[in-house]
Amino acid sequence: MQVALVHEWFNEVAGSEKCVGEFNHLYPDADIFALVDWLDEANRSNLLGGKQTRTSFVQNLPFARKHFRQYLPLFPLAIEQFNMDKYDLVLSSSHLVAKGVLTHHGQLHVCYCHTPVRYAWDMYHDYLRGGNLQNGSVRSWLSRHTLHRLRIWDVVSSNRVDHFIANSHYIRKRIQKIYRRDAHVIYPPVDTDRFSLSTDKDDYYLAFSRLVPYKRMDLIVQAFANTTRKLVVVGNGPEMEKLRALATANIEFLGFQDDANVAHLMQNAKALVFAALEDFGIIPVEAQACGTPVICLNQGGTAETVVHGKTGIHFAEQTAAAIRQAVDAFETQQGQFDPEAISQFAQQFSVIRFRYDIDNHINKLLEQNR
Repeated sequence: MQVALVHEWFNEVAGSEKCVGEFNHLYPDADIFALVDWLDEANRSNLLGGKQTRTSFVQNLPFARKHFRQYLPLFPLAIEQFNMDKYDLVLSSSHLVAKGVLTHHGQLHVCYCHTPVRYAWDMYHDYLRGGNLQNGSVRSWLSRHTLHRLRIWDVVSSNRVDHFIANSHYIRKRIQKIYRRDAHVIYPPVDTDRFSLSTDKDDYYLAFSRLVPYKRMDLIVQAFANTTRKLVVVGNGPEMEKLRALATANIEFLGFQDDANVAHLMQNAKALVFAALEDFGIIPVEAQACGTPVICLNQGGTAETVVHGKTGIHFAEQTAAAIRQAVDAFETQQGQFDPEAISQFAQQFSVIRFRYDIDNHINKLLEQNR
């Protein structure tokens, strides 16, 4: 059986790229396609076994290495230029255009959908506001027109997929809403083996994330400011100075930390505080693998991966007041959280489980397609 793996781009190793790495583990002879690929050799070896990808014409456009996202209007055209004719199975890993490859009736196209295009759909107005594109400038109207055309293409290209797999029930609902298609849910792989269970917790809360607006780290800092509770903030990004200005003496910023230090901090924190609305959310699962409870939003992926009252505490809305109330509730219930049970719960999101579920589901689809 000839297999093609299709992904948007390889410029870093994040959650979606790790999914492709696991697909490559299941199908080691597969050819891999991407709009652009700038992985260094170490990441290429760890993620893809050193395999080279087949890239689109976007790879060779001027300034593409640093600014390839500026070529967004060309992405649908670029993904359609990949020739899939010889493959029996096409497995796309898509959050933008990868699902739009062209296949014929004799092929099976399965899309592992991380999300429909966020900034073209339910985050459209947030995107315009964040990019200062709500005015009547030429740049604003060009952006609106581009995203309007992208929405049309996005729905049309969803019909090229034979079967969708969603990375959470939250994303399954978005697929149903936008594409009017159903999806089978398989949670993405989390390297739970990298984290050791710790039953002895120190007296601090941990907030770990990239410091970008949608992660809402500002709300966490505001919730802890002017209290006696110690908060340790790990991560870097454009929001750093803003967050420092909001902080008081009980809040410590550690900036970027390597994997070993992050794991140590997670293992020893009394709880992880996480305010983002995520499609899935790997960090809360990693914290639970350490036996650390999670205080998080009861929406999106964390509503599924954290069990209120058993592995953490949910809050209903993204406000500092709601987070503060959730921390208060956690402290009154802290003794009921069992680190061993929390760590065991996290194992259902492991890499081994992901491989088994993907392999089993695709084999069933192949049988049905014969």
